[in-house]
Amino acid sequence: MSRARLSSFTAPPGPVVAALAALRERYEIPDSGAEGFPADALAEAEAAAAAWRAGGPARLLAAGARDARDLPLVTIDPPGSMDLDQAVALERLDADALPGPAAASGGAPGPRGAASDPGAGRAAYRISYAIASLATFVTPGGSLDAELARRGETVYLPDASTPLHPPVLAHGAASLLPDQERPACLWTIDLDAAGAIVAAHVERALVRSRARLTYQEVQAALDTGTPLPGAVPAELPALLATIGTLRQQREAARGGVSLPAPEHEIERDGEAYRLVFRVPVAVEGFNAQISLLTGICAARIMADAGVGVLRTMPPAAEEDRRRLRRVARALRIDWPATVPYAELVRGLDASDPAHLAFMDHALTLFRGSGYLTLLPGGEPLADGEAQHAAIASRYAHVTAPLRRLVDRYGLEACLAACDGRGAPDWVVEALPGLPETMATTGRRASAASRGAIDAIEALVLAGHEGEVFDAVITSERDGRGEVMLDDPAVRGTVVGRSLPVGQDVRVRLESVDVAAGRTRFRLEADR
Repeated sequence: MSRARLSSFTAPPGPVVAALAALRERYEIPDSGAEGFPADALAEAEAAAAAWRAGGPARLLAAGARDARDLPLVTIDPPGSMDLDQAVALERLDADALPGPAAASGGAPGPRGAASDPGAGRAAYRISYAIASLATFVTPGGSLDAELARRGETVYLPDASTPLHPPVLAHGAASLLPDQERPACLWTIDLDAAGAIVAAHVERALVRSRARLTYQEVQAALDTGTPLPGAVPAELPALLATIGTLRQQREAARGGVSLPAPEHEIERDGEAYRLVFRVPVAVEGFNAQISLLTGICAARIMADAGVGVLRTMPPAAEEDRRRLRRVARALRIDWPATVPYAELVRGLDASDPAHLAFMDHALTLFRGSGYLTLLPGGEPLADGEAQHAAIASRYAHVTAPLRRLVDRYGLEACLAACDGRGAPDWVVEALPGLPETMATTGRRASAASRGAIDAIEALVLAGHEGEVFDAVITSERDGRGEVMLDDPAVRGTVVGRSLPVGQDVRVRLESVDVAAGRTRFRLEADR
């Protein structure tokens, strides 16, 4: 039987909406939009947004915030994004003319802070990274604050997201939308010519983004020289690539890992839905390095101050490392004993079926991530303590406060430390409960997202039982394994007498269980 074409593999909207509604009910996820918020919490958010519109910028500056509206900041996000947490501006400094890390080329104050790398040279690049200032809008101890603690993070489902903050803030007054004056936590980070951190500092500021860009637009500008829209500096794409590459090299040197695995995504296809495996463009990796860099600087500042919240991950267990080496041998991937894991994965090619199968296993190597709070009067961290194994550094979540609760607290701890004052009482009081709040809400969001993919995988294949598909087997144990289809982008269970992991195969769809979100295939060679 010939393989069905992509147009056959879409899930109709009615069953998808029903499946997603069941997921929301199962995991107690609030309705999307403003109607899902308690009336008193929504009223607080609307009042805060109205207060910002009625003279908020002037009050922010009068309170001592920096006026940074001259910075050529831009946001870089997926198409259609409205909850814009981050805006970036990049600058190449004249390193030969700089007397030290506090100098600046444009008259702005140089960064200060305790985040420098040992042996870092003179500043060669400056990163200005504006992060949405949610503390400007949320009253500690209020109804909105309580609702945010209950939600923990934004939950993304294919029909609609359930935002952490009410849309009047998440898509309005707190979002770094273009051509709007917004409060921000503005990071200034200087790097030397090798990408090492010279200095870092964060301060409250008034900013104004120049443009809302997509990854694809910036990638096209980098590849072809196509001008970016609006008042975007022409050198932005090249500088992003230069700085991103330098930071990737620093990551490799310290043993960190950024796995180039395809992302399993749900797309709208007219009124229907379909699944795709999307390989991120290079610009996404460069942009991610700016966020990682900021999180590394934030963790150092909080660790030095002894107050804050770090994102941690233990090292991979030795048995897991040995298991991954066995997988590499089975897939005929050359992994010399002298080559570290982090170096191996950087050479993987997602278009190679064997490499794709290895990536699938490698994603499970680092597990057990969590949060560690630092409280006033506590014991200082020992060298090597509280590390994030995949990043190979101390690290903190501070770059997505619109979408993740913990970031607001980390940002305020860093702002206080850089300003030479103690963290606000409301931050210190909330710190002990944050790890459990984030763990609980994170599990809920992950389970709902995975459930959505499982449901749509089953729905796109319902009615195609008996058809044959091109696929690669990603794992096997005792005649049973997991298979990844090329088209549609579905993972399912496969059975067969011999399952060649990492090889291209043909599989026949045996059954679909829509209610459970399961699909079962059999190796066609066994027929």
